[in-house]
Amino acid sequence: MNAPGHRYLSLGAGVQSTTLLLLAAQGTIPGFDAAIFADTSWEPAAVYRHLDRLTGIARSAGVEVVRVSTGDIRADALDPKHRFASMPLFTLGPNGERGMARRQCTGEYKIKPIKAEVRRRLGYPHPTRVPADVWAQMAIGISVDEIGRARDSDVGYMRNVHPLLDLGWRRTDCLRFLAEQGLGDTPKSSCVGCPFHDDSFWADLKAHSPAEWAAAVAFDRAIRNGSAKANADGHPLRGQFFLHRARVPLDEVVLRPRPRPADAPGCGPWTCPHNATTPVAAGRGEVA
Repeated sequence: MNAPGHRYLSLGAGVQSTTLLLLAAQGTIPGFDAAIFADTSWEPAAVYRHLDRLTGIARSAGVEVVRVSTGDIRADALDPKHRFASMPLFTLGPNGERGMARRQCTGEYKIKPIKAEVRRRLGYPHPTRVPADVWAQMAIGISVDEIGRARDSDVGYMRNVHPLLDLGWRRTDCLRFLAEQGLGDTPKSSCVGCPFHDDSFWADLKAHSPAEWAAAVAFDRAIRNGSAKANADGHPLRGQFFLHRARVPLDEVVLRPRPRPADAPGCGPWTCPHNATTPVAAGRGEVA
């Protein structure tokens, strides 16, 4: 097997990928040509502050942090002219049917721009065919306690590696390491308006980030009757969408936060901790 021409890090800016970046900067694991952050444009402010901090750390180690994007997930969902990459919103049908919409957002806003950047750096942007002997390694931050989330790449020009598995590290090991490095406040990466948030996240957002809470509440209200484009095209949702599993407006939910385990996983391009859901359509228009 030929050696990879390039070595990249999928940087979600959460605990595990931050750990990999620091380990590479210290020479504990092989370095990276670049750390690629796929930006949905709706990460919590704490994630962007952390990403700025990581950019400085990486620069001192000769690693470029590059931000890629296919758009603003919040703005796109509310734009009647934009195709809506479905989020796993909670649905409530006209007769009380409860379900979830399909999850397309991870593929559209996380994986797609990373693949495009890898192709560009290899010299074969889409739709140019990448030769079989041209490929890059993509390091992904999956720890031993999440080994079931480790997957091979679905494209030949990118081959996934999992350095934390090689080290035998768990998420708690990463947390301990980050604390020792002065990065114990590393946040979890996820969109502000992700339906998979638990009540602890929502309660913390409401108490400490009122502007982001207000944005989430406004978004929840705006998507109630389906995507803007589907409605504009004459395909309204027969039912309702919600950000919270209670299927009531976000600002009316009685939040019941619970302590979070230290090893609870975050969300990354290839490491969303939630399995794909089977869509239960509340009517036409939930997916463009």
